[in-house]
Formats: sequence, structure tokens, C-alpha cells
Amino acid sequence: MALTFVDLIPVFLVFILYFMGMPIVYSLFGATFFYFLVIDTTSKPWLILQKVMNSTQSFSLLAIPFFIMAGSVMNFGGISEKLMDFCECVTGHMRGGLAQVNVLLSMLMGGCSGSANADCAMQSKMLVPEMERRGYSKAFSAAITAASSAATPVIPPGVNLIIYCLLAQVSLGKVFAAGYVPGILMSLSMMVVVAIIAKKRNYPTTRDKFPKITEILKQAFISFWGLFFPFGIIIGMRLGMFTPSEGGAVAVIYCFIVGGLIYRRLNFKKHFIPILLDTIAGTSSVVLIMVSASVFGQYLSWVNIPKLVAKGILALTSNKYVFLMLCNVVLLILGMFLEGGAALMITTPLLLPVAQKLGVDTIHFGLVMIVNIMIGGITPPFGSMMFTTCGITKCPISEFLKEVWPFILCLLAVLLFRILSTAHKQKSISNRQGSKPCLFFALMPPVRVYLPSPACRRCLSRSPCMDPRQKHA
Repeated sequence: MALTFVDLIPVFLVFILYFMGMPIVYSLFGATFFYFLVIDTTSKPWLILQKVMNSTQSFSLLAIPFFIMAGSVMNFGGISEKLMDFCECVTGHMRGGLAQVNVLLSMLMGGCSGSANADCAMQSKMLVPEMERRGYSKAFSAAITAASSAATPVIPPGVNLIIYCLLAQVSLGKVFAAGYVPGILMSLSMMVVVAIIAKKRNYPTTRDKFPKITEILKQAFISFWGLFFPFGIIIGMRLGMFTPSEGGAVAVIYCFIVGGLIYRRLNFKKHFIPILLDTIAGTSSVVLIMVSASVFGQYLSWVNIPKLVAKGILALTSNKYVFLMLCNVVLLILGMFLEGGAALMITTPLLLPVAQKLGVDTIHFGLVMIVNIMIGGITPPFGSMMFTTCGITKCPISEFLKEVWPFILCLLAVLLFRILSTAHKQKSISNRQGSKPCLFFALMPPVRVYLPSPACRRCLSRSPCMDPRQKHA
């Protein structure tokens, strides 16, 4: 079917409605229904409504409200404050110590809330006023808060990781395991930038000197329950103890127990309703975006846009690295205008088939997409984290932009490093014929059902052990 200008009207209509001030959810719904009710009437409208309902009928979607609730329980239960105390203990002796705490707390909270905007809102209220009192400018405080939140959805259990797994039909455990490295690299790179800026501006420290090892260990012991949380979830999923949805439920119970019985900061009668309201607000926004993007994806498939996009890109280049660079540009631009979940829902069906045809690893491509979109979220004109932070802190966007560009550059450097390092890794393992590494070597294959032979009996891997240190393959 030849694509005409009339068939593309909904695409333009989405951006027109969005720039007029309509929320992205209603823009996507309005453009889709306009096409099927006015332009192409061959499809029954009730089929679109059926798509709305079917897009929510996924057991895996339960992971989203559970992990959002876990993050809310951590805030009310004092677990977040314990994590902040640990961050201050480790980085307080550095120049710009409170800004370093801001970055490190975002990295740790990535394993708790999983939402960039939730992390932005929490730290804008908790840390930015304190940073201003200690001599940091409001613009710098807002910029580091928004920039550090870009790493939050990349670190498990980020909501965008869950959305991508549902779209790409890949193992959530593997995506979670792969998300740690880029997320930590993003945080470390921003800590380096903070150190350079703080030294230049002579920002204060929160401690006179580096704490003793005993003091760090004592604070780590106090904060142990919050520090263990993300690792416990990922290990439980990788070892087959529970599914991602069940892991979310376990996370909620875990946070209730820690906040209520160990830290004794959580009052069930007092805090349950606010926690529930936070969860409903966070879940509804994510799910509404997912449903509207899924319906818009139905229109894209109806007019055959994904296949045409794939054909056009393959005609333009057959080099997967050139393709990844083109994707970087497209996703960064989309991230400036659309919320992360919506951009991911729209672009994954378009770009993933092309990536697979060019031999790009599905998990790697998903992380590249998410990092790109998160960087776009702190850039003008409509970056969601930028607006969240500036709205809460009352920081002028013009001043914010002057302070945020060094962090954008360092995040782009991490993104480029991620692409090049993965390219080298894929080349180095090309002779392994798709074998999986053993459990002890990489903690990658789930341990549920195994074949007796020729499996490696010591490490329980279904494929020959690739650990060069082992002699039992």
C-alpha cells in the first residue's frame, strides 16, 4: 500500500495538539481516533477500543505499580533518608559534597523508585533547599538534580526497562542485569563534572575530612536494608525465585517491613493513604501513556509505517554503527518533546526490527534508546525532568540551561562509550556461536529447568561453560 500525505496527517496532528498544550496522552488518542473515524472508515471503531483494553491485559504490567509503590514506601518509611546519610558519609568530604550526595542518591534511588520524574520531585524538595542554604546557586542545584535523575530509569528496576521488555519481548532479568553498567557510568561521569565545577567555584564540603572506615561501615550497616534492596530483587529474579511482577510485590512487602519494623518510621494508619495516592498517580500516568502509545502504534501498523521506515533506513545505510548514530539523533530530539515512556512506546516498534536485521543486540539497543530518551528529558524545549525540577524549585529555565549543558555533554560521552564498547564486545564474542556464559562467571542464565548432558554440571549452565578459568566445560 502506497503511503499518501493523508495517511500521515495523524503524525502531524499529534505534534500540533501537543504544542497547543494538550497532554501527550490525549494528543495520541485524538490523532488515532481522527484517522479511523474520519480518514479511513473501513475499520470498526470498536476495534480501537478493544486495543485500548487489550494493551492493559498483561500480567507483567503489575510490576509497574508495585515498584512505584515500593519507592513511595521507601520515602515515607525513612529508607530514602538512610540512603542519603550513607551518600553524605561517602562523598561529604569532597568539594561540592552535597551535590555529590545528589548524584549518588539518584543512583541508589534508581533501584527503588525507578522513575526519573519521581526522583526529580523528591530531590527537588529534599536537597535543593538545603543546597541553596549552603551556598549553591539555585540554577546549579536544579541542574544537577534533573541531570542525575536521568540515570534513575536506567538502573533496575526502572519503569522504562520494564516497558521496553514488554515491547521487545526480551528477558527482564537480563535487561535489569545489563542496566547497571550504563547507569553507574552515567552517575560517575556526573560526579566528575560536579567535582570540577565545585573546585572552580569553591563550593563547600559537608565534612572536614574523609571518614574512618569504621564510620563508613557503621553507616553502611544502618543503611544496609536500602542498599540491599535492588541487588536482592535482581538476584531473586535471575535465580528464578520470582517473576518481575512477583518481585515488585516482594519489594513492597520488604519496604513495609523495613520501614515499619526496623526503622520504625512507617505508620500504617497515617501513611497508607498517601502511599496509595502516590502509587495511583504514578501508575495512572505511566499506564495511560502506554495505552495511548499502543493505540497510536495500531495506526502506525495499519498504514505500514514501521516497514516503510525499516526499508528506508536499510536503503540509506547497512552499517549498524551508522544506524545507531542516526537513532541517537532521532531519539534525542524525541526525548526533548515527549515523555520517556511515550517516546519508547512509539519508537521501539519502528526501530527495533531494523536493529535486529542489522545484527544489533536487542538488549543493548534498548539501553541505548532509554539513555538517549533520558538525556532528551533534561534538554529544552519540553524536557520532562527539566520542567519538573524548574517547576518545583521556581528556577528560571534560562538559568537552568546555563548550568545543565556540562552534564548533557558528559552523558553524551557515556552514551558514545556505551555504543563503541559494546561494538568491541560483540566483535570479541562473535566466535562463541551464541553460547551463554555460565552462572558463576556472569550470573546470566535463569536456573529453572536444565538439560543433563552436555550441560556443565558444576555451574548448571544449559550451554558449555565459557569461563576460561574453569576446566570442566
